[in-house]
This record gives sequence, C-alpha cells and structure tokens, in this order.
Amino acid sequence: MKITDITAYPVWAGQRNFLFVVVDTDEGIYGVGEAGLTSREQAVMGAFQDFKDVLVGQDPFRIEHIWQLLFRGGFFPAQRVLSSAISAIDIALWDIKGKALGVPIYELLGGRVRDKVVCYPHNHGHAMEVEPLVESCLETKEQGWKFVRWGLPQDGNVLEPRDAVRTAIRQFEAVRSAVGDEIDICFDVHTRLDLPDVIWLCREVEQYAPFFIEDPLRCENPDSFKTLRPRTHVPLAAGEQFSSKWEFRQLIEEEWIDYARVDMCIGGGFTETRKIAGWCETHYIKLVVHNPLGPVSSAACLQMNLATSNFGVQEQPRKPAEILPDIVPVQHHWDDGYLFPTDLPGLGIEFDREAAARQPSQKREMPQLRRLDGSFTNW
Repeated sequence: MKITDITAYPVWAGQRNFLFVVVDTDEGIYGVGEAGLTSREQAVMGAFQDFKDVLVGQDPFRIEHIWQLLFRGGFFPAQRVLSSAISAIDIALWDIKGKALGVPIYELLGGRVRDKVVCYPHNHGHAMEVEPLVESCLETKEQGWKFVRWGLPQDGNVLEPRDAVRTAIRQFEAVRSAVGDEIDICFDVHTRLDLPDVIWLCREVEQYAPFFIEDPLRCENPDSFKTLRPRTHVPLAAGEQFSSKWEFRQLIEEEWIDYARVDMCIGGGFTETRKIAGWCETHYIKLVVHNPLGPVSSAACLQMNLATSNFGVQEQPRKPAEILPDIVPVQHHWDDGYLFPTDLPGLGIEFDREAAARQPSQKREMPQLRRLDGSFTNW
C-alpha cells in the first residue's frame, strides 16, 4: 500500500472553522485527520502542501518513520504550525491502519482498558454574570454530564485580573452550591493571569474542591510552575499549547502538574500523545486531552482514552452528534456523560468529502482582550 494523495478540507461551521485532511492510498483505503491551531488554518494548509511531496509514495503503515521524517526532515524541528499538520496526518495514518486491519485504533494501542470515557462540556463561556452560569451548569447536570466547566470571566472585550478573580470566586461558590458535591468542576484560566492573581484565585477556590485549574500561567515559560506548585493545593492542568513531548518535559519530570492537557491535533497525533501519556504515568499524572475541535478530533481522543490507563476526563464541548453531522454522519454515541466505543475500524467514523467541500472556511480572527488601560492580554 502506498500514499497517493493528501487533501485538506477547511470547513466553516457557523461560528468557527475546522480543518480536516484526507490521506488516500492506492488500495482505496483513506484516512481522515484534524488539525488544531484555530484561526491559523491557512498556515497549516501551507504545511500540508509542503508535506505532500514527502508523503506521496510512502507506506502508510510506517507511521513512526513518517512522523520522524515530517517532524525532523526540514532540519528545523516542527512547532505548532508544522506540528498541527503532522498531527492531522498522523491521525489519518492510524485511521488507515485500523481500516486496513479491520480493527478500531484502540486495538492497535493495546486494547481497551475501560468500557466508556467520561467527558466534560463547556458551560456558558467567559462572562461576568453568575446566574446564567449556574443555570447552564444545572442544565448540563440534568442532561447527565458529570462535570461542569467554564473559564475566567471577562467584561466584553476587557479582562481586568482582580475583577475577574473576584467574580470567579463568586461563581465557584454559586456553582458548587447549586450542583452539589457529586459534580466535578473544571476551571480554565486560559493563561490570562500572572502569578500573584493565580495564587489568590487558587487559594480562595480550594474550598470548592475543583477537579483542576487549567492553564493558570502562560505556556512560554513552564519554569514558572515551580513557583506556583508549592503555593497551592488545587490540582493543576496544562499543556494544550504545547506541540511536542519536549515542551512537556519539565512539567512532567518535576511533577508541577496533575493533568496533562495534550492536544492531539497540535501535539503530534496518536504517535506523540501515547509517548507523553506513558511518560506521565511514571509521575502519576493523568491525561486530559484538549478537545475544543470537531468530530474527527473527538473520535481520536476517544480512541486514545479507551486505551490509556492514566486517563482523567475528555473535553467534549458538545455531544458529538451536534457537531457537523452532515460532514461526519457517523459519530460515536454519547449517553449520560460518557462516550462509548464501537467495533468500527479505524477512528470509527465516516467523513463526507462532498459535504465538507460545500462549506469552505471563512477568515476569522480569534477574540482579542484588553486590560482597562488598553494593553493587550491573552484570550
């Protein structure tokens, strides 16, 4: 079997873009993958074009070899733009291998270690209000979700750190009181705070038993976690902006995080994620894949989590059937807060290329936030 073509499918889904790739072979078996790096899809598509000449003619079963070739073959190690393209291609190659052998990808990873995968939704966004957030959390609890999740609040396009922390503390108190102790709380700082405000937030919300506080600091200098870790007792999660195992190294080896937020569509696909997961296992760190993307990403995360013993929870903003059902008409089943596997080969989904081509992407920038003084801050 040889690779004959790769084709990118940038798709507009009403509020955002998704970027898929299809890898074709000379035996008629194809694989589908998904790339991350939202709002920079054109850059990733350029990487696909560069990789095409390298990929055509390759044996798609040589997944590790192809990963090393793409990551290291341009002399400069891949980061983010290139690693997002590599991730999508890697997922597609595992899909091909599973289809060719007639087994789900989780079988290629060692088989299932669990029967279902617990997920958390996205609640209400990042607004300053308390009551709408509580209503959203009660609604998802009623639907059967076992977790709630929201992010550091902002006032329109303004995020003033101390105002945001004060509001977040009130939100924690209200949500915990409303949903009870049996629902776990995930809270995303989204790299928006500096160390003093993060310490304040973590200490104040510790009493509400968060499952984790995510991305409390910016990712550019992971060494800062050595200062935060001993000053708070809440579980910490980080890593969604990393593009390889190398960037995770310090956080894992120094045990500065409790949950590794690997993004399979930026951080290297199955090939790199399983290496990171095994490394985390030796430090009692659980895998919580970053999955704000589309149904191909969700399927890849599910396959990975089914075969990973040190699993925490899967991010799943919405139920799978609610995301691009026309383009991915066969998706995995969600019920009572869990995703369930099937015995369909590969990723276990179907991808409609014609439907994808009918919804081309649109240019869209990410939201931009400012402090009260007009200075830029992270969204």
